[in-house]
Amino acid sequence: MFGRKLKTYDLSAEELAKLQYAKVTTEKGTIWLKLFPEDAPIAVANFAELANGGFYDELKFHRVIPGFMAQGGCPYSGPKGGGMPGTGGPGWAIECETGNGVRHKRGVLSMAHAGKNTGGSQFFITFVPTPHLDGVHTVFGAIDDEDVDSFMTLDSIAQNDTIKEIRVTESRD
Repeated sequence: MFGRKLKTYDLSAEELAKLQYAKVTTEKGTIWLKLFPEDAPIAVANFAELANGGFYDELKFHRVIPGFMAQGGCPYSGPKGGGMPGTGGPGWAIECETGNGVRHKRGVLSMAHAGKNTGGSQFFITFVPTPHLDGVHTVFGAIDDEDVDSFMTLDSIAQNDTIKEIRVTESRD
């Protein structure tokens, strides 16, 4: 995580336009997230690469703080282990996109990090608005406000629940 080379992405507008939704399949149900490739193209491209490559399959929500957020994406939380959950990543970091003006409201998808430009694979989804994180963490997606089923699944997530898989798609269905 620390001292990792920053990975860059150079996707065309057409390629980014295909990265619209993340389907997060958990042991508790499905969470659909509308991605924000226009506001956070680096985070969305990175998340899509990891998700569609199977990186997140069978990992855990390794850090869940009721009334705050559920965090996942650490490879050490999965069946292969290899270290302390919450400390791993994909072997690279990405640049923060914290100046995009997107706010941390209930149900947002945001990059976890250990300081500026140290994020890689770990993400969190907020249970409540968290304005103290605005401008600090990159928001790159959110549950649609009307998506009751996704919010119900989010609200049921507990520590160490399994992420069966995450896939990024162009459309929701």
